[in-house]
Amino acid sequence: MNSPTAELAAFAAGLRFDAIPEPVVRRAEDLLVDWFGSAVAGHGTRPVESITRFAQAMGGGMSGPAEVIVSRARTSPYFAAMANAAASHVAEQDDVHNGSVFHPATVVFPAAVACAQALGASGPQLLSAAVAGYEVGIRVGEFLGRSHYKVFHTTGTAGTLAAAAAVGHLLGLDARQMQHAFGSAGTQSAGLWEFLRTAADSKQLHTAHAAAAGLMSAYLAKDGFTGAAQILEGPQGMAAGMSSDADPAKLTDGLGTRWATAETSFKYHASCRHTHPAADALLQVMQAHGLKPEDLARVITHVHQGAIDVLGPVTHPATVHQSKFSMGTVLALVGRFGHAGLAEFEQHFQDDATQNLRERVSMALDAEVDAAYPRRWIGKVTVHTSDGRALHGRVDEPKGDPGNTLSREEISAKALRLAAFSGGATAAEMQAAMDVLWQMASVPVVGALLPGRA
Repeated sequence: MNSPTAELAAFAAGLRFDAIPEPVVRRAEDLLVDWFGSAVAGHGTRPVESITRFAQAMGGGMSGPAEVIVSRARTSPYFAAMANAAASHVAEQDDVHNGSVFHPATVVFPAAVACAQALGASGPQLLSAAVAGYEVGIRVGEFLGRSHYKVFHTTGTAGTLAAAAAVGHLLGLDARQMQHAFGSAGTQSAGLWEFLRTAADSKQLHTAHAAAAGLMSAYLAKDGFTGAAQILEGPQGMAAGMSSDADPAKLTDGLGTRWATAETSFKYHASCRHTHPAADALLQVMQAHGLKPEDLARVITHVHQGAIDVLGPVTHPATVHQSKFSMGTVLALVGRFGHAGLAEFEQHFQDDATQNLRERVSMALDAEVDAAYPRRWIGKVTVHTSDGRALHGRVDEPKGDPGNTLSREEISAKALRLAAFSGGATAAEMQAAMDVLWQMASVPVVGALLPGRA
């Protein structure tokens, strides 16, 4: 059947490494290293450790071909994908694609790496599979639209198909089999934002489920298991149940010519990406005018509706993770320390000074910012100072966006910081792993990323 779903599946099945432009291959390596840092950062966090214990118990303990990064254990690809996907999303430092409002790395790489390790795949095979996953997941997120994101966590929904595309590519699925994998993945896609209201652990479950269910869907398709042919645009498919503004044309937009992988942004602050534009705009004002935190009488952030939908329910954050979805907390930390990193959240999100400044921050819907979203995430703030001034800041590309991206040196430094904070790996272990990951395009066989521990 000729349909957008079929065309997208054919692209994912037929993509070849030598057809991917060199800059996109280099960006895929950048994204891989960035993801690895976030995965190590999940070490020791309660929700991740819980999911990891479950994965290892269900996966037969400490045996199998795939690596669980936070524990250095081995298990099946299915359970390794689950554990590593949970781990790489908890620090809120994993990548994001603006137009789809989707975090590709945290669902694509856990599934793809686990499968590559099990199959003995090469580095180029891993990278081409990852690009297939990014290209599919991003387009599915764009297709589902803004109405979807208001209720559904796109990384959990579109991410299931992204993981299926990556693993299906590694398994050598043909176009028809890939379409069946999409059908099975789409019928399992899930993830609701309600968890934010009560600081629940569900966000880690969203990515764990998406990566594992996508992997399972691809393996089932390889074995002849069938799925809905038009799971995306069909009359009872994902769009019908999850969106009111879906656009099927976005599923096939520029396949093979527009490389959405290269559009992906890195996260600089350790918080929800919706806070980053305003955080950077506040920093701009404070640096330009030499302001100190005590000079900030009131800060108005001019935002898109998506920011209000996601961040609005978080008024008095009770946990470190929930505080990363509080615009006031993020801007308070940025105002106090110049950066909202893991240490700042862990040590200071409940400080009296942070809470006092948090209450002086508000969000206001801005027509220009909202019209540009999600393709562009503009940051605008109005800062009212204690001496009566009204100062304005604007950032058109937050730190980490393609036009204001992180260098390889900055990505490496970020990964080292994440590992040092979590204690998930030593600096020497991280450096050895990154030396390999930076050269993934020439790696003959994908092995363990970290050495095992006795």
